[in-house]
Amino acid sequence: MYQDYPVPLPRVLLDRPPTARALLRGSEAYPALGGEVLFYPFQDGSLLLVRAAGLPGDGFLGFHIHTYGDCCIGGDVPFNCAGGHYDPEGGVPHPNHAGDLPVLLSNAGRAFAVVYTSRFTPTEVIGRSVIIHGMPDDFRSQPAGDSGSRIACGAIEALSVQSPSNT
Repeated sequence: MYQDYPVPLPRVLLDRPPTARALLRGSEAYPALGGEVLFYPFQDGSLLLVRAAGLPGDGFLGFHIHTYGDCCIGGDVPFNCAGGHYDPEGGVPHPNHAGDLPVLLSNAGRAFAVVYTSRFTPTEVIGRSVIIHGMPDDFRSQPAGDSGSRIACGAIEALSVQSPSNT
């Protein structure tokens, strides 16, 4: 039974502020798309809290960390300046890049997810970007899972940790 194996919400989400954040914005085709990804250090890796709205309908969408933190919109390929999937090892096949993450589930255009990965810590991805793709990752196609167009991007930025006030 489930109650024999309770899985409580990790306290890090409740007790500490995130180390980094990516504010998501949609491409020109999805101007109402927005959200955020919060990055928390957790068990030698990262815990990501994802909130997004304005996604296209219902279904699964590719979700990755990309190499560069440049979310340029211009040109034929939205957010092309973000580069490919984050792969610090170089040459690791998909879906084993450090930046490969589980798909997001859009329900009525909204998604909420908590994802754990041991492939990177929050500080290792500061200066990179989060990309949401228009189709689900197939976890087979090389080099990036055939996830379709890049529909949202957010540069990952460090958040300053403020000490509690004494007043």
